[in-house]
Amino acid sequence: MNKLGIVLIGASLIALNACKQKMTDNPLLVKSDNPYGAPAFDKIKNEHFKPAFEAEMAAGKAKIDSIVNNPEAPTFANTVEALEFASRGLNNVASIFFALNSSNTDSVMQKIALEVSPMLTDFSNDILLNEKLFSRIKAVYEAKDSSKLNQEQMRLLEETYKGFTRNGANLPADQKAQLKQIDNELSQLGQKFDQNLLSATNKYFLHITDSTQLKGLPEFVIEMGAAEAKQRSLKGWVYTLQYPSYGPFLQYSENRELKEKIWKESNRKSFGGEFDNQEVLKKIVDLRAKRAKLLGFKNHAEYVLAENMAKNPETVNAFLSNLLDKSLPFAKKDLASIQAYANANGFEGKLMPWDFSYYSEKYKNEKYSLNDELLKPYFKLENVENAVFSLADSLYGLKFKRNDSIPVYHPDVKAFEVYDASGRFMSLLYVDYFPRESKNSGAWMTTFRDEYIMGGVEYRPFVTLVLNFTKPTESKPSLLTFDEVTTLLHEFGHALHGMLAEGSYPSLTGTSVRRDFVELPSQIMENWATEPDFLVTFAKHYETGEIIPQELIKKIIDSKNYLSGYGSVRQLAYGINDMAWHTLTAAPQQGVMEFEREATKKTQLMPLIDSTCMSPAFSHIFAGGYSAGYYSYKWAEVLEADAFSLFKEEGIFNKEVSKSFRDNILSKGNLMDADVLYRNFRGRDPRPEALLEKLGMK
Repeated sequence: MNKLGIVLIGASLIALNACKQKMTDNPLLVKSDNPYGAPAFDKIKNEHFKPAFEAEMAAGKAKIDSIVNNPEAPTFANTVEALEFASRGLNNVASIFFALNSSNTDSVMQKIALEVSPMLTDFSNDILLNEKLFSRIKAVYEAKDSSKLNQEQMRLLEETYKGFTRNGANLPADQKAQLKQIDNELSQLGQKFDQNLLSATNKYFLHITDSTQLKGLPEFVIEMGAAEAKQRSLKGWVYTLQYPSYGPFLQYSENRELKEKIWKESNRKSFGGEFDNQEVLKKIVDLRAKRAKLLGFKNHAEYVLAENMAKNPETVNAFLSNLLDKSLPFAKKDLASIQAYANANGFEGKLMPWDFSYYSEKYKNEKYSLNDELLKPYFKLENVENAVFSLADSLYGLKFKRNDSIPVYHPDVKAFEVYDASGRFMSLLYVDYFPRESKNSGAWMTTFRDEYIMGGVEYRPFVTLVLNFTKPTESKPSLLTFDEVTTLLHEFGHALHGMLAEGSYPSLTGTSVRRDFVELPSQIMENWATEPDFLVTFAKHYETGEIIPQELIKKIIDSKNYLSGYGSVRQLAYGINDMAWHTLTAAPQQGVMEFEREATKKTQLMPLIDSTCMSPAFSHIFAGGYSAGYYSYKWAEVLEADAFSLFKEEGIFNKEVSKSFRDNILSKGNLMDADVLYRNFRGRDPRPEALLEKLGMK
């Protein structure tokens, strides 16, 4: 070899070693030395993400190639199980990145998200459309009856085979290429939708400098506005489009002009202007329809629902329509009551949307002598958190131990170790309670790592709860509204589903279940919020330590179905709107607002306001994985109402019932079809009447 060749080889080795050194410096690519292998959030920086994605994609592709080129005959172990873990490293990186992109993002992360989303889509499609890989999976699938697989292995095989066929494995080459192009565009459009919405939310704020414009606002809302203004280095008071800010403002302010202004801004987010989502969502709808047609379905909803409990759009539309018909009389009665109350108190004319919160809150206060200002002192965040943890202990024997040595991604975040009654480590739980500009609005649960067993080693999950609760002020701790207490219970139900997961395969464990089943564990937890035996364990006045009086508990229970008809119709409007968009075979010619209003006209209870529209801000269905699935909240309400009736019969802390719920629902993931899991718990199918009974609408 000549001297130049030796020099070139030497240079290549130096470059390779430098690359390896660079990778070992990346905290996303090396084994964490934190307890349980927790993510090294204290070391992870934005510049680490893209190299980590690229490295793990390369590693994943190499593993896929080794499966495809394996000279041995395809078996469950060397093909299906090997595929399940081939991209585990990539999944871990993606889980961390996209969780942070929702809860603690910045412009750099948003740019990375737009860059890596199509890369991930390509990676996924290269697997799902790999003919040689599919032929091996198909061979294992066709021999399943003689393969002596256990239940979990058989389920993974069936779900893997179905995943390939549902995502184009049987398409001809030209249609596979078309599918890949569609999926790439959809991944970028979903990120763009989310980014536009966050930017639109952060762009507007209501700045008040005249204290006379605060009339009607209780002290906690005034303090919250002052704290927000101080954070922005402004004088006076600031109210944002984050719900914990504008919600109480609408509820209490006597300044109708300002309420109209902030309501309109909230209801026109990403509808026109700099961060407009109209064309983005129409492209999403059009591409989803084209994708469904390619895969042999009439529309996107038919494609999605084939795998859900509901099975088809006809079932969902009938479900929504039936519930709407039953809810509308109660909703109209609710609205008439608020209108009559407003008129009796000097209001003239027809109530507008920005009036409703104010008068419904005053009417509730008058009818039940109950309001948020009265209840909030009993719901100090730390007490509520302890109560929720104690409830998990009572039901499932779980213990929570805060560990400040575990790195977190923001100073607001707390990390807890979770153990069961035997002392077995179950999960890490991260809680992130307060709003900030880097966080999406709303509340959700996700995971940094799912439950699985690989190489004989069990990897327990890392679960995170992200919420947007009222911040503490200089004079008061964080005091929750009753709705916020309920929200925490809801999201904690999702967390339990993740923390109590059992199983070998990450695609089958935890919340990896059908969309219209995943809300059962969360919504059933909300029931404890109105149970006296639970409330008295923690609802203590933050200043005096006085336990919440029995008369207040009675008022909470008496008022729990206040405006239930109105609330039901509002929720149904979202589900109906979702189904309308996703039963289309192409994007509509009419405008987004016109289409939405035509689709939801039967649900309209209040006057429609020009230049407002929900769809451009409907991130659940256009960026959040609930497309053709928003109905599932109501669907799961039927399940949870029926399921909780068993707790009511046997006792709300009953160990046997909670053990059955854990064993048959929370720990099982997607081991069996959802209807089978439910019957195993309840002993029968759910009674649809249970929800109407619970809501007082029978």
